[in-house]
Amino acid sequence: MNMLKSACCILFSCVLLSCGTSLSENASRQNETEMDKKNIGPLVALYPKPLTVVGAEVAGKVNWLVVGHTGIIGHDRILVSLSRNHYTCRGIRQSGKFSINLVSRDMLPKADYVGSVSGSSVDKSEVFDYHWGENGTPVIDMSPLSMECDVVDVYETDGFDNFIGSVVNTYASSEVLDEHGQLDYTRLKPMLFESPTYSYLATGEVIGRCLRLDKEPGMCAKEAMGADGIVRLSKIEVYPEFLDAYMTYAVEVGEISLRTEPGVLTMYAVGEKENPCRITILETYASRAAYERHIASDHFRKYKQGTLHMIKSLVLSDQTPLNPENRINNFIQSVKR
Repeated sequence: MNMLKSACCILFSCVLLSCGTSLSENASRQNETEMDKKNIGPLVALYPKPLTVVGAEVAGKVNWLVVGHTGIIGHDRILVSLSRNHYTCRGIRQSGKFSINLVSRDMLPKADYVGSVSGSSVDKSEVFDYHWGENGTPVIDMSPLSMECDVVDVYETDGFDNFIGSVVNTYASSEVLDEHGQLDYTRLKPMLFESPTYSYLATGEVIGRCLRLDKEPGMCAKEAMGADGIVRLSKIEVYPEFLDAYMTYAVEVGEISLRTEPGVLTMYAVGEKENPCRITILETYASRAAYERHIASDHFRKYKQGTLHMIKSLVLSDQTPLNPENRINNFIQSVKR
């Protein structure tokens, strides 16, 4: 038995030494080549963040402050980080509550303004129309989504008050709810804030469903528009008796193309009010190769073959973008919720 124990100990020691040598060699090999990434220092780079307006009562008056530094703690707490010298901090500390209002594109100019002036010198109470929430905090009427929070803790860091709040009430406009009464962020489209350039960004595109990306994709990642990219107006006239059938084919090919083809950037169809049989489709392709792949695809060939007898006339007119940055960004909502 003792001999067996000794043999096992020797074997275990050899395994440890072998593993140690292997790890050391691997570490050495990893550092032989230079990493592609550049070290830009201890930068907090978890941006962009949802842009919000925090509401609180300070010295008997409503005050608003635009806030881009927010977070989630667990599944039932919200973190709002404010510079300690902000006038709003005084009111939150005194009342122990605040509202947090997501910023829509319509309210962005006013949100930007309340972040540029201090409540200690400017009365900002009338910047937004508001109602008092059930928990006693001011809630912005034009915000598509507002939450009332109770302060449960204050975490102080150098120069900052970090308020941790529990959500008491959440108010949502009917326009941002789906048919099941659930929040639909493709309708909500909150504004985002990013710190390196202090810019506002837009949201809206759905890439796919979390943890089910392979089963329920929303839209594939898109290629950048290349030098040989195509911007085209397809002008189609359909025989009246085939209009409904044609639209079924057109909707299907557009949905599949946008969802599955990285090089298909836009497919936006409109019909004339006076003559619905005259249809114009704005199509943009990342490159000539992307276009060639598109017209060779099964779904396009199905559309082409199925609608050939329905089309009275077809004119393809390539265009030159006057401002390439103002391109349409399409998005597709997930079919299954």
